[in-house]
Amino acid sequence: MTIRTETETQTQTQTEAAAPPRVLRFAALGDSLTAGVGDPVPGGWRGWAALLGGGSAEPQAGVLFHNFAISGALTRDVEERQVPAALDFEPSIASVLVGVNDTLRRAFDIQDLAPRLDRACGALAARGTVLLTACLPDPGSMLGLPAPLARPLARRQRAVNAVVHALSARYDAIHLHMADASWVAERSLWSADRLHPGERGHRMIAARFHELLTARGLTLGPPPALEADQPPPTRTAALRWLATSGTGWVARRCKDLLPELLRLAGDEVRHRARGSSARLDLHADHTLSCALAALSPGAPVARMGE
Repeated sequence: MTIRTETETQTQTQTEAAAPPRVLRFAALGDSLTAGVGDPVPGGWRGWAALLGGGSAEPQAGVLFHNFAISGALTRDVEERQVPAALDFEPSIASVLVGVNDTLRRAFDIQDLAPRLDRACGALAARGTVLLTACLPDPGSMLGLPAPLARPLARRQRAVNAVVHALSARYDAIHLHMADASWVAERSLWSADRLHPGERGHRMIAARFHELLTARGLTLGPPPALEADQPPPTRTAALRWLATSGTGWVARRCKDLLPELLRLAGDEVRHRARGSSARLDLHADHTLSCALAALSPGAPVARMGE
């Protein structure tokens, strides 16, 4: 049994009091959603991750934030480029939101995406990093595409979300559900391009993640304000986006995705006419099951601070 003198106890107390407060290091990984597209500020984009993390490279309210997300990033980009950079940052918390861009590519392959996302999350979790994840709405619904075009994209996004759910459970991630119909239907939460949240949407995502982190005992400063500085986009703004930036986006997707999407839409129409649409769902479910079965076996994950 160790007996400490009063002087030793006072010295320890003074040392603890003089120690600087712990800084939570927050790394944001992903695509344009996390890069902040849809939430413009002078000089670029802000977005939910910056709102949650304080948006500064200098510690703010005990948080050091770094955004590694890149607009247009695929799951492959997150695994091969963003994760190594984030590991060098040594984050306490890391958000990994990605997958929508994969669904908008001709060569979408859930059996390639799933292990890549697993390795990305696993590399961060192995360092004791707390993960933030989210399931996302499918772009077909967001863009209001006709059913034969929207269904294949919805099927793809459901598969991505299923993988995200499985990995979130494996790595004990803080998970946010963002695929429900009410979120999609609230147009004031979305930007003019109909694919990215507007300022209100980004603020809502940040506030919801803040609530979930606080419940886990990991508060990132004060809660982000929900009140937007800018009004929601008008229909005129949406048309202006389509006539300017949107034309380039559509052209790129037409070269890559559109031929494949038209083929898939043809399959939808033919199967519907034959009354065999369930076969498409069964095939998608089988492919997803194979992807989930091929994931690495679960392993104990280090907790932050252990």
